[in-house]
Amino acid sequence: MSEKLPPIGTLTDRVQLRRRMSAPEPEGGLATIYVPTGTTWARVRSLSARLAVANDARATAASHSVVLRFRTDIGPGDRILYRGRTLEVVSAADLNGRRAYLALTCNETEFAA
Repeated sequence: MSEKLPPIGTLTDRVQLRRRMSAPEPEGGLATIYVPTGTTWARVRSLSARLAVANDARATAASHSVVLRFRTDIGPGDRILYRGRTLEVVSAADLNGRRAYLALTCNETEFAA
C-alpha cells in the first residue's frame, strides 16, 4: 500500500468493527451474520465512487481507505460500520511493517430505490 503513516491526532472517526460468522438456520444450512466486536478510532477517506449496475438494479459503488491502530482481529470479509454506512473490508495490511497501524481497503455498495 502507498498509504503514509497518519499524523498524530488524525484518527478522528469512530467506527464499529463487525466480524463475519456463520449461524445455523432452522430449516438447515448456514446464514452469514455480522457480529459487532468493538469500536475504535480510525481515519476514513473516500478513494473513488462510480455508478454501477448490480443484481439488475442501479447502484453506487465507492471505495474507501481506513487506517486504524494495528490489530489482528479484522480482515477481508469483515465489515466496518461508519456513520450508518456499511463498508466491506477487501484487504488489510500492516502499514509500515512495525505493527503500529493497519490499512484497510473497503468497498461500499448502495442500491437505488
